Amino acid sequence: MGWGAGGSCTPRPPIHQQPAPETRVVAVVFFGLLLDLLAFTLLLPLLPALLESHGRAQDPLYGSWQRGVDWFAAAIGMPAEKRYNSVLFGGLIGSIFSFLQFLSAPLTGAVSDCLGRRPVMLLSLAGLATSYAVWATSKSFAAFLVSRMIGGVSKGNVSLSTAIVADLGSSPARSRGMAVIGVAFSLAFTLGPMLGASLPVETAPWLALLFAVSDLLFICCFLPETLPPEKRAPSITLGFRAAVDLLSPLALLCFSAVARGPDPPTGVRLGSLRLLGLVYFLYLFLFSGLEFTLSFLVHQRFHFSSLEQGKMFFFIGLTMATIQGAYARRISPGGEIAAVKRAILLLVPAFLLIGWGHTLPVLGLGLLLYSFAAAIVVPCLSSVVASYGSPGQKGVVMGTLRSLGALARALGPMVAASARSSPGLALVPVTLLCGPACWDETPKPSRLSVHLSFILSDTQRSARPLNDQIKQLFYTQCLSPVHSSASTRPLPRETPQAPGEAA
Repeated sequence: MGWGAGGSCTPRPPIHQQPAPETRVVAVVFFGLLLDLLAFTLLLPLLPALLESHGRAQDPLYGSWQRGVDWFAAAIGMPAEKRYNSVLFGGLIGSIFSFLQFLSAPLTGAVSDCLGRRPVMLLSLAGLATSYAVWATSKSFAAFLVSRMIGGVSKGNVSLSTAIVADLGSSPARSRGMAVIGVAFSLAFTLGPMLGASLPVETAPWLALLFAVSDLLFICCFLPETLPPEKRAPSITLGFRAAVDLLSPLALLCFSAVARGPDPPTGVRLGSLRLLGLVYFLYLFLFSGLEFTLSFLVHQRFHFSSLEQGKMFFFIGLTMATIQGAYARRISPGGEIAAVKRAILLLVPAFLLIGWGHTLPVLGLGLLLYSFAAAIVVPCLSSVVASYGSPGQKGVVMGTLRSLGALARALGPMVAASARSSPGLALVPVTLLCGPACWDETPKPSRLSVHLSFILSDTQRSARPLNDQIKQLFYTQCLSPVHSSASTRPLPRETPQAPGEAA
């Protein structure tokens, strides 16, 4: 209240909370995500040795799981060799973590749309710290398994980080924020495995716990709320209904929760969003298949120790950081899709070289191409997807995208580990489908479905090898003249809307 002329009491205008500077928000998201990913990547070079130590200790639960893995390996016709079973066991652990993340990510995004990003982020980080505490304080396989389950349920902070960046007002700020998230992944994959490989297995979980607690305190002190109350979802019940709908893989691929929400994208934009989600799913299916089996592959083929595996991940992370710093962050708005197409097509020779490589130079070249694609695809796709949906839908949109990624990560390791041949080669046909999926401006899932159905049915009717069918699909989809320059324009972006305006 203030005093006006004549001593009258005049009301002051209401004080509105000013939005946090975009640069500060991006910096906080970067450092918070870096701490979390450092804790996560410590485990990567230690997993083969960790599982072998539980096996030597004759842990009862480990023995039960091993018998289940042996039964599954026999059911799919995998050779009864220890090196194959260890890969399958590691893939199973990774798939459980990602499947639980798939279940929790849409709930996390929906709740944050109603309650705000900050409180849900703090709850997620508290769960992650609890998972590392369980792992550090007990040495049994059961405790390790429980810690991975708690971590999978709590791993909503990555989708929340992308939702926070999606809350930023300007398109350049969102693009910069998604690129920074990619840099955090690169640095974590550069430093985390090296730290984990240089530490004893008993010390690594304590360092991971230190990183997780530091992340929780840092976010608590410095992360502002980026979703103001007037832009939040009106009811948490509606958010939960949408989240439950997101547990259906078909509904995820169709972005059903976004389509049925308030102010949904129009038909063309919704179709483009669905196509982006399909490409994202297929890419992460490939990426996770190699990511979770690479440690076992080099451990068996090249006899890499934990330290040598740490050096390998250091090479991957350093390459990703270099590509993102020198190239990815310079991609102009509207050029993301063209960059994604080039990066995904590079996965074909990358997986071939890694799968066939029996010398370190060949393996290194394959990892170089693999790292280039990893540095480009997810940040660019996330940046484009972040432009879709109303402000109150950003959490659902990004939660849907991350749920698709988690579902791909749940399936990819098991499919890769179940292959008789090298994990990279088993996924090459899917790469050939993933490249054309993002080739056209308008979504045409029926084209891929018809071609795939033709391949499967024709293979059953004739004796033509499946590899010949895949080659034919690659030539007709990737090299045919139907992909003219007119079809390579970037996907349309969502234009800003006034509050309450229909999309």
